[in-house]
Amino acid sequence: MPTTHLLYLHGFRSSPRSTKASQMARRVAERHPKVHWWCPQLPPSPRDAIALVMRGIADWPRGSMAVVGSSLGGFYATYVTATTYCRAVLLNPAVDPARDLVRHIGDQTLWHDPSEHFHFRPEYIAELRALEAGPLDRPEQVLAVIAKGDEVLDWRDMTDRYPGSRIDLLEGGDHALSDFESRHLDRVLAFIDPV
Repeated sequence: MPTTHLLYLHGFRSSPRSTKASQMARRVAERHPKVHWWCPQLPPSPRDAIALVMRGIADWPRGSMAVVGSSLGGFYATYVTATTYCRAVLLNPAVDPARDLVRHIGDQTLWHDPSEHFHFRPEYIAELRALEAGPLDRPEQVLAVIAKGDEVLDWRDMTDRYPGSRIDLLEGGDHALSDFESRHLDRVLAFIDPV
């Protein structure tokens, strides 16, 4: 069934103004204007972020919705697909953010606007642990785009996390998937199959 509702979840210290989110929003608006697109600004608290997302998609049709998540957004997207069984595309997804984000506790700024600050609190680590989805019941619903050249996350951790899913393993590349629009966006949309 083609996707009618599409959720995009940005990464840590990111926003709906991120390069990949902006590129995808533009492409969906141009070529798939019937798709309901939602890319919320996620709060720093993982519990609050997932609560916002699950409220926002509560009325979405499970059979024709999809989620795309980048980095920490990929971790959240894994929770969404584990809960809703929707199609998911994960872009260099964080697989153990509770481990990896401990060193980021404290004051943080947004990548796209360093004047915007937020506080990453110690209790957020337990909130991340609470959202760990475990093995997926429908791994075939997931496409993971993983760059071996990711300078933030280990590609082996990402690949091992999604057995049974489609893995696009890229030689080189980077965490941001800087060539997303030119090399990956078409494949991502083909997997999602938007109306």
